[in-house]
Amino acid sequence: MKGILSIVLLVMSNTFMTLAWYGHLKFKEWKWFENAGIVAIVLISWGIALFEYFFQVPANRIGFKGNGGPFTLLQLKVIQEVISITVFLIFALVFFKTEQLRPNHLVAFVLIVIAVYLVFKK
Repeated sequence: MKGILSIVLLVMSNTFMTLAWYGHLKFKEWKWFENAGIVAIVLISWGIALFEYFFQVPANRIGFKGNGGPFTLLQLKVIQEVISITVFLIFALVFFKTEQLRPNHLVAFVLIVIAVYLVFKK
């Protein structure tokens, strides 16, 4: 159960982080942000990223083997990277209609999933 909770929290965490890192690229399309300067955009993104920490820190604490969770530190990191790329891919395809998923992107993603398998292999 701790493993599933940790993964769910990592998905939430990465959703906020992706929005903070890349969401501002869409802000200019919204009337209320069209004249915002870089400092304002950075502060807004930073505010969004704060929520990422509300999920990331508990996810790692709950999931870490040293705290009674099921994952080693390396496993947590690799899981987080796969989740990060998955969330980003969905975000890019849904919000940025100019992005296209190509076969080489799929191969790269499969290789990352293989990396997860290798990290869990004893």
